[in-house]
Parts: sequence; C-alpha cells; structure tokens
Amino acid sequence: MTKYAIGVDFGTLSGRALLVSLEDGEEIASCVMEYPHGVMDRTLPSGERLENGAAFQHPQDYLDVLNHTVKTVVAQSGVCPEDIVGLGIDFTSCTVLPVLEDGTPLCVLDEFSSDPHAYVKLWKHHSAQQEADEITVLAEERKESWLARYGGKVSSEWLLPKVLETLHKSPMVFSAAQRFVEAGDWLVWNLTGREVHSSCMAGYKGTWHFESGYPSDSFLTALDPRLHGLAGTKISTKVMPAGTLAGGLTKPAAENLGLCAGTAVSVPVIDAHAALPAAGITGPGTLMMIMGTSTCHILMNGEEKEVPGICGVVKDGVLPGYFAYEAGQACVGDHFAWFMENCLPERFLTQAAAEGKSVYALMREKAALLAPGESELLALDWWNGSRTPYVDADLSGLVLGMTLKTRPEEIYRALIEATAFGTKRIIDTYEQHGVNIRSLCASGGIAEKDPLAMQIYADVCGREIQVAGSAQAGALGSAMFAAVASGHFQNMEQAAGVLARLKDFSYQPVAENSAVYNKLYDEYVTLCEYFAKKNHVMKRLKKV
Repeated sequence: MTKYAIGVDFGTLSGRALLVSLEDGEEIASCVMEYPHGVMDRTLPSGERLENGAAFQHPQDYLDVLNHTVKTVVAQSGVCPEDIVGLGIDFTSCTVLPVLEDGTPLCVLDEFSSDPHAYVKLWKHHSAQQEADEITVLAEERKESWLARYGGKVSSEWLLPKVLETLHKSPMVFSAAQRFVEAGDWLVWNLTGREVHSSCMAGYKGTWHFESGYPSDSFLTALDPRLHGLAGTKISTKVMPAGTLAGGLTKPAAENLGLCAGTAVSVPVIDAHAALPAAGITGPGTLMMIMGTSTCHILMNGEEKEVPGICGVVKDGVLPGYFAYEAGQACVGDHFAWFMENCLPERFLTQAAAEGKSVYALMREKAALLAPGESELLALDWWNGSRTPYVDADLSGLVLGMTLKTRPEEIYRALIEATAFGTKRIIDTYEQHGVNIRSLCASGGIAEKDPLAMQIYADVCGREIQVAGSAQAGALGSAMFAAVASGHFQNMEQAAGVLARLKDFSYQPVAENSAVYNKLYDEYVTLCEYFAKKNHVMKRLKKV
C-alpha cells in the first residue's frame, strides 16, 4: 500500500502544502494560500501606524493557511488519511511572536491588539537594528565566544534583538509574554500540544549552541538587568533536532486538517534549509541558493570554521553529522518586484498587452538583448539592507552610472547583476575562510521561472548551476523530514534516494561574459567596501 507525506512551506507572503507519494516522489496535490493580512509594514488592523523598518504578521493567518491548504490537498488527492504517515513544516526565520504559557498569542488579547510588539515580527523586521548593535558591541567587549559562529556581528533579523526591542519599546508586552516563540515552533505546538523548539531555528537565529545553549545569563543581564533568567523562561530551552519527531496530531488538530489523530509531525525547519535534501544534497561541498524574495546560501561541511558575516554555523543544522553554514542576501526577488511596481513606464504595459505577454516577460526579453557591461551601470543590492557579509540593515541600494540615455531594461538588468555579484561575494567569503564549494544548485521562484537571472548568475560566478527538480523544494523537503520522523524512511539519505531530484538541464557560464563580469565585480566590491565601511552617507540619510 502506497504511503504519503505532506509538507507545508510557509513563506513571506503565503503558505503552500504539498502531498507527495513516498513510493516514487510523485507530487500528488498542492495548494497555495496567501496570508489574509499579508505583511503589515505600515499599519496594524487597528489602524496603528508602524515605524520604518517594521514588518509584522498576524498569527491567525498561519492557522488559516495550514487548515485550508492541508485539507484541500487531502481532498483533491483522494488519498485515504490513514495512508498519510507524516506532516512536516518549514517556516521563515527568525519570525517570532510573544505568547502566553498555553501558546495564546498576545495580539489576540484586547489589551494588546493595538500594540505592534504583540504581533509576529517577520524575519525581515528591521527596526531592531539599534538593539542588534548593542548586543554586538557588548559581545565584542566581553569576548563572547559565540559571536564568531555568527560572522562577528548580530543581525536585527534575529531573536535576541527582536526580544530586546520589545523590552525597550513595549515593556508591558515583554512582561506579559511567557514565551517568545518561532512561528514554526508555535504551529507545531498547536498541532501536537507539545512545546518543542527547532535546533535549526534556535541555532541560526537564536544564537543557541548544541553544547553551550543560549548566551549566558551573565551576558543577558549585562545587556539589561530585566533579561535575567530569559533563557529557560521566556525563551524555552526545550530544543530538539530539526526534522525529528515532535509528536502526533491531537484530535482537534487532526479534525481541522482532515487527517488522523496521531499522525507524525516533525520538528520544523527553516524554509530555506528544507530545500537541500529535496535537491538530493545530503553531504558537503554543494552550495544551495534558495532564491525568492531574499536568497539564502546554505552548504554543509565536515568542520566548524569561522566565516565573517554569515548567519551562523550549526551542527546538524540541516542533516545529522555535518556543520551547516548559512549566508544570505536580504533582497533579491523583492528587488526586482520593487522596480516593476515603481519604475515601469506606461509604454511597457501597453506593449506587453498588445503582444499578449506579461510585463515581466517583456522586460526580460529586452534585458536579455543587452551584453554584459553595455549599459555602463553598476548597482548595489542593498534595497533591504545587507545580510552577508556586512550584516547591516541600515545600508541601502544604489544605481551608479545613469545618464539621459539610460533605459528601464538597463536598470532592471543592473539590479539582477547586483544580486549575482552579491552571491559571488558570498561564495568568495566562504572559500577564503576554508569552506570549499564544489558545485552550485538553485531552487525557489527565481530558479524556476527566470532563465535570464540564472544565466547571469552562472556568468558572474563562473560556475555551472543545477536546479532543483521540484518547483516546491521547501515543501518537498518538509515532507521528506516528516516521512523520516514517522519511521517510514530510516534517514534523510534514504529518503533523498527515493524522493529527491534535479532538473535535466543546467546553466553553463559563457566565458566571454564571465570575463566582463569579473571586471564589474571588482568595481562592485570596491563600492561595497566604500559605502559599508568608509562613507556612512546611507546611514546619515536615514537619520535625516
């Protein structure tokens, strides 16, 4: 009898459920639902205005998406619920919310419904930069050993800055919160009735270590005396390996989802990390680029090494037995979408409509006709700050070299090239610090739908790029973790041997294009160093 598993991939704007056959990896049914509240970056539902850099979400959206998408794929597939052995979840991170001891989000309580800090702080919530800087400075002064594992700098996107921001800006929410919990962990808590916390999320975004745990209480108390006892109370120390068995579905959760009570639920994993096993990456040396609104660059290695500016290195961070490294770019797909939404001339819309194609397709066609360097433009990909290597959300974007002759497609291509240069910078940073990369693989919406961008990446990096075979690599990876957690497969290597796949083509670098891009890349690095380290005009402009 064929068995099945479900993976649910929670992204920035929507969630997606995938039901997959564990016999041959066939993707039987899928369903996508956008979050009803979307990303709240201007106002709360109450009308409360938000500060710049804020990015909140409503936790009820996650439950609505989970119940709708899972119930839909079960109904569409016609599969008997008894044959579905497991449910796995991946989630953006650090996406964190304050809750009561029973898991109730503070934002659903009347007294906190107008307080933004009672809501979910999305991964790209950046208004905790001051707190991130405070944590970094104190860790440097105290020579905290954990700081080197995170590239020497704490990001505003992580757990501790977001908790400290809540303490600074909303002491009442901080006091009322009995837990600060990752949204992925919170969902598993709702499904199983068990509060467990993912080592993947805690390790990369919570500065947790498998041997030493969270930063010491002496450090946290030095940061602010009100943080005394934070780890073990408001931040739980019940950390479990990602992808292992968290528990079984409770009867109420099973009824909501159309599944059987007791169905295995795996400990959640970060959305980007779930994509690696889905592409068959079960060992060291292959860099996976998960390319969507942002890009994560993840690879495994047999040793723990210090790499500046990365998001962390975590033992068993993806698969047991390996140290998994994460770096990233905070703005990639968002970068292109910003341009298309704000800088597109009317004539492009008219031409696209006349030719019966999307305006994105038309823009790519025009940009593809340009040779590398032809536009005389160079951009910095910091529209949402810099993640690796500078870990600074206050840096901003730049386009250099525009004239009265500059055309929209030239700017658009320069933005693509900027993100490719950012990826090459990450590759170089890894290799300069002893983490070797043998091959590149990509997944996500850009890898799936944008051949122009992928070819530019291959040319800029000077390497072949393979592409994950599933358009839903995160959801597939989560389903694989669920299948292992249920005991259907002994380990992820065995699961990958049955379920993982790559597309039957790859992107090959064009030597003459790479030669031009090497020159532009040198200029890109020069600009990065200047604006990140020497001239802080971008920060001064924000203060003005």
